[in-house]
Amino acid sequence: MAETLTTLKTRRSCRAYKPELIEEEKLNAILEAGTYAATGMGKQSPIILAVTDRALRDRLSKMNAAVMGADMDPFYGAPEVVIVLANKDIPTYLYDGSLVMGNMMNAAADLGVASCWIHRAKEEFESEEGKAILKDLGIEGNYEGIGHLILGYAAKPENAPAQRKAGYIYRV
Repeated sequence: MAETLTTLKTRRSCRAYKPELIEEEKLNAILEAGTYAATGMGKQSPIILAVTDRALRDRLSKMNAAVMGADMDPFYGAPEVVIVLANKDIPTYLYDGSLVMGNMMNAAADLGVASCWIHRAKEEFESEEGKAILKDLGIEGNYEGIGHLILGYAAKPENAPAQRKAGYIYRV
């Protein structure tokens, strides 16, 4: 348990990446960790879309940048992107997808892989272009984009953790 707590306390979001892909074994382990996230009533509402294809990664980056109204790479140069979507027909879909994201972020940190949760997946996959991407991939259903998990190796050292706020925990 001590190693788990160390990983949880030391994981940081990375916003500068080296161009090389992570090893396939590490990617597979990160993806598998996502599949073991707790889900409401064990319904497993999320799906995970692992994008290692550079053209699709760049297309998603442009879509995400357009949603945020910026001219930048919102994926910070990360070579790989994992998208979590969840079935809106399941009442706990948003929480389920968030737990999948958290599991994968912590697994990545444990394996020495940098990551960051990037928002706007909801807007991307509600667009006609996003729906077309899913259709082209054979993904059908009432899915909402929960988030993008960018993955890679950090190009610079991690920041120190922020001081934990006062009043974070209340005991009764």
